Amino acid sequence: MSDLNHVHANELEDVIVNPSQNPSFEEIVQVASSRRGFLKTGAGAAAAAFVGVPALLNSREAQAAAAAGSSVTLGFASVPMPPAAALRDTVVVPPGYSANVLYAWGDAIGKAGYAAGYPAWVGDASEGEAEQNLQSGAHHDGMHFFPFPARGAGTTAGLSNTRGLLVMNHEYVDQGLLFNDGMANWNLAKVRKSQAAHGLSVVETRKTASGAWEVVRPSAYARRVTTNTSVKFSGPAASVVGTDGFGTLNNCANGYTPWGTYLTCEENINGYFGATTMANGSPVNDTTFVPNARENRYGFNAAGFGYNWHHHDARFDLNTAQGRAEADKFGWVVEVDPFNPNAKPIKRTALGRIKHEGAEHTLAADGRVVVYMGDDQAGEYIYKFVTKNKYNPTNRAANLNLLDEGTLYVARFAAGTVAGDNLGPGEWLELSMNVPVLAANFATLGDLLVNTRKAADLVGATRMDRPEWLAVNPTAPGEIYCTLTNNSGRTAGTVDEANPRANNRYGHIIRWTEAGSDPAALTFNWDLFVLAGDPTLAANVGTAQAGNINGDTFGSPDGLWFDKQGRLWIQTDISSGTLGTGTGAGGYVNMTNNMMLAANTVTGEIKRFLTGPKGCEVTGIASTPDGKTMFVNIQHPGEGAGDNSNPADPAYPNKVGAWPATQGYFGANLADGDDRKRPRSGTVVITRDDGGVIGA
Repeated sequence: MSDLNHVHANELEDVIVNPSQNPSFEEIVQVASSRRGFLKTGAGAAAAAFVGVPALLNSREAQAAAAAGSSVTLGFASVPMPPAAALRDTVVVPPGYSANVLYAWGDAIGKAGYAAGYPAWVGDASEGEAEQNLQSGAHHDGMHFFPFPARGAGTTAGLSNTRGLLVMNHEYVDQGLLFNDGMANWNLAKVRKSQAAHGLSVVETRKTASGAWEVVRPSAYARRVTTNTSVKFSGPAASVVGTDGFGTLNNCANGYTPWGTYLTCEENINGYFGATTMANGSPVNDTTFVPNARENRYGFNAAGFGYNWHHHDARFDLNTAQGRAEADKFGWVVEVDPFNPNAKPIKRTALGRIKHEGAEHTLAADGRVVVYMGDDQAGEYIYKFVTKNKYNPTNRAANLNLLDEGTLYVARFAAGTVAGDNLGPGEWLELSMNVPVLAANFATLGDLLVNTRKAADLVGATRMDRPEWLAVNPTAPGEIYCTLTNNSGRTAGTVDEANPRANNRYGHIIRWTEAGSDPAALTFNWDLFVLAGDPTLAANVGTAQAGNINGDTFGSPDGLWFDKQGRLWIQTDISSGTLGTGTGAGGYVNMTNNMMLAANTVTGEIKRFLTGPKGCEVTGIASTPDGKTMFVNIQHPGEGAGDNSNPADPAYPNKVGAWPATQGYFGANLADGDDRKRPRSGTVVITRDDGGVIGA
């Protein structure tokens, strides 16, 4: 339906709902005109609770030790960006590499108790809620690979490189593809299927004797977590929102913990709520609805993003007391134990309520756990959480509630003493009842956390340009990177040295080093790693829109991840309506596909490693412990400029593209050439043909 906005559309995430007068990042940093200012030179064991399989992970420190003394190389041929006239509807990787589809929307998860492969992907969207609950959700996003323990040849530090659990987010849905008639005849059954396509998957994967990877079906670990899964709330805000609830949604980026659990992040929560009234016997949006101050700060309104769940499910109707209370139950980091399918997901409220984009962990010098998080909307903030207690590498049970106690901080970036050197100090501002201005505005810490954005406003945090994924450098303790995807809402009147371009459509990546290289420190020094842009576009030549990339051009950086050798992998989210368009300054005519690149953070070199199929976003990345198998997600392939498929279009459902069928991956009941081939989000396995480390 045309009124259902793409959750990542620039026009939504560039809408500022922050009313504070805190100085923006653009207003307080100073940018060097040369590249000098943007580049610097320079597992614990855990016991499992289910079927006897422990969750063993390499800690950040173990990764750093393994990488010590190694030099980062980008030893692959750069993948060219195809011209619009020669687009390929496939995942393209460098020569010497292979990409194969592993797990796509609608594939059976392999839940125990069901026949292998049940329920099979039909291809015409005729499955209902019951089938969708046993199938892969839609729109794959962040993910992590949890290797099984193993011994002997081919293992890494006691971990398998050939078998493990793959856990991934399913961010949102294209309701034009989810139903063969789209949103026509909208009803509760359709709402329930849509809700079942959200959340996350846990699937068991293994490498076969032939070298191919497969999903193990059935598996004792396989499960779906959806909008209607029973969940628990813990931490200070549980006293406000309650200890029990249902579901998770709009799960975007992710994280994991050193004790072997998965962190999934709830982002654009406001899009699923609305206010309902009746007209001529049918539910419609209530145009008289007025959100309260808290709802307004998080962007809630009468229509949401057009999912229309609120028309048939009172949980999401802001015109009911239930709906208004339910809204506070979303916007959290959710911890999931992939090795115990009977364990309820737990919403860890101590980490704050924002539009979470990632939860990147590391360990402080004293062993406490630190989690970095971004709030993905223009004008929002960067946060970190430091646990009260230390991580215990020998006692998994002792760690399971570590994220319930600690201190939440928000970042303030300041300019340096030397104008134009693009280096500056920063500080972490405490968000607790120990801060007088916060104690004066909130009744309890739980109240503060439900209103995290307001608390950050009050302490004077720095407004940023859409903070998205964060990544901790395993080879440089205390060095953190964050993508600032774009902000096309910036006007000429706000241009300054820090961001020398109005309508900042390309975005940039910021990095900082914590004082003493200790992630628990309260101060840091920052610089800008890179300004994205396109120096080959004629309208950009000689302007700041060209960026300062040392290598292949890109724009709208989103996904961000370090491999253990220290390569920084960058994934882009250029909206489908922007790809390949715009010849003026800031245009994307030369960027026809979203992509994944690798960067050497010491030299600043950036090379394009992958281009995605037509209309997709490239998002989500993980690897086996040896770095020889990489998993990458392809989200919303075949998406058109209108963001959602139109069943009334004669070219439906594959007007733009039909991936992964175009890469030779079909449903059980489909054959090559079948006109029912729907584009499906999916996970790709990437390997080197010579068996080497990816990217080296």
